[in-house]
Amino acid sequence: MEYTVVIRTLGKAGEKYQQELDSLMAQTVKPKRILVYIAEGYPLPKETVGFERYVYVKKGMMAQRALPYDEVDTYYMLMLDDDVYLPPDGVEQLYRTVEEYGADVVSPDVFDNAGRGWRQELLMTLSGRMKARRQDRCWGYKVMRSAGYSYNKKPPVHGALLSQTNAGPCLFCRKNDFLSISLQDELWIDASPYPIGEDQILFYKMHLTGLRQYTLYGSGIEHLDAGNNLGNKEKEERLVAADMRFKTIFWHRFIFLPEKNILLKAFDALCVSYALCFSLLSSLLKGQASTMKIKWNSIKEGVAFIRSDEYASLPKIVKK
Repeated sequence: MEYTVVIRTLGKAGEKYQQELDSLMAQTVKPKRILVYIAEGYPLPKETVGFERYVYVKKGMMAQRALPYDEVDTYYMLMLDDDVYLPPDGVEQLYRTVEEYGADVVSPDVFDNAGRGWRQELLMTLSGRMKARRQDRCWGYKVMRSAGYSYNKKPPVHGALLSQTNAGPCLFCRKNDFLSISLQDELWIDASPYPIGEDQILFYKMHLTGLRQYTLYGSGIEHLDAGNNLGNKEKEERLVAADMRFKTIFWHRFIFLPEKNILLKAFDALCVSYALCFSLLSSLLKGQASTMKIKWNSIKEGVAFIRSDEYASLPKIVKK
């Protein structure tokens, strides 16, 4: 089994990037090559294992992933952010999941959603953002009609479950399968004031186009999270704005339009209306008028984009 590692970066992950490179070189099944797609204008990182090759591309979370990958000449790709640690048998586990489950795409569960406490779980459920499922032995993550997602509260300690969406820091798939979803049609997400939602776009589009994706639990693969934590009001406001804009557009493009049943379309509209209104009212009740205004303006921006010529020119997504 040959595979190529493809990493997107700004070159700022530092020690955690070095940990990632070191873990790749320690794999029981070593990569044929490591390709690092770095944003234009950024200096190459000093961290190295002497095996990686850099390719400059346009900056953007989606732009640095929606690539033709002409440099990749292997059947499989291991796609990583620049802050992921893989145990020595990490790639072996991902490939074994492809073989055992007939998976087209495998992503490890690197965020502990199932570990949420009941208070946070209740609030997320009421908001329509996330929902825990306790009696499901088949599915890991699902996308809800509110544009949020649900997760398996009692996943296997070790094993894999079918999913409709996943976490983006690490995924393993065939190159041709990845290219088949035409991810370049979703570059609109990079216009957001903060990079949020592109993982859900990637994985849910894979699901809608018929690719079988799995979430791998208990793999030991870790997201080291080298990103800058939100530490000031400006960044928090950018995140809020991006989240509202994303939900509005994602819901329309990936949930409402592909649905053919008119009654389910009406239910879709009810679900997203509830989630957006809950978010607005929660800010109002907390006395956060400025945050509520940011959310409202971002929703309007999303609606304006949906009505734009650019949006109309995007190829429609057909659910398989």
